[in-house]
Amino acid sequence: MKAYVITIETMEESVQAAERCIKSAKRYGVDVQKWSAITPARDPQKMFDDLNLATRAFDVDGGVYSRRDRCMAAFLSHRSIWDHISKSNEAALILEHDAYFVTGIQPETFLGEIISLGKPSYGKFNQPSVLGVGPLVSKRYFPGAHAYYMTPQGATEALTMSHGGAAPTDLFFHLDRFPDLKELYPWPVEARDHFTTIQKDRGCIAKHSYGQGYTIR
Repeated sequence: MKAYVITIETMEESVQAAERCIKSAKRYGVDVQKWSAITPARDPQKMFDDLNLATRAFDVDGGVYSRRDRCMAAFLSHRSIWDHISKSNEAALILEHDAYFVTGIQPETFLGEIISLGKPSYGKFNQPSVLGVGPLVSKRYFPGAHAYYMTPQGATEALTMSHGGAAPTDLFFHLDRFPDLKELYPWPVEARDHFTTIQKDRGCIAKHSYGQGYTIR
């Protein structure tokens, strides 16, 4: 199975985190490749305009919790992989640089088009009662976009939905938008982050890993 980790190649911390992700995945037989992130330097607003994507969902918090241009760039980074999956017609795992594998996965059990694999990384959440792949129950949206599985059909659906509902990636994958979202439990991947490239101080407070030494880049 293909697997990609979004990496900011011009940022040493991101590259190091991605290499840690790759190493953790290799222990369980998962071969992860780096995927070059889209950064604010590429003018996310223009890219949204060129792709005919709405930006209203990136303005809802008034910039209190996250930095708009970076949040938009992160969404575009994920979207670029969806586009690749859709065109290549091959399912893949999508990972953020802070993803860390804590157990193996069995791809043959992936019954669903879009499946969250990541342990919730912020805020309150519900504990799934079903082992293996089941309905998304930890939250009504992805409990962090640090790890998920996507088929070509799921990728095509996400690309289509992005034109009317682009949003921060975790919130984009919401049950109101994708009623058939699934979740794998126990979660095989967790976010091990000590810095953020998107959130502001108030946005970091909800993170489970937030504490002394956590930095905003």
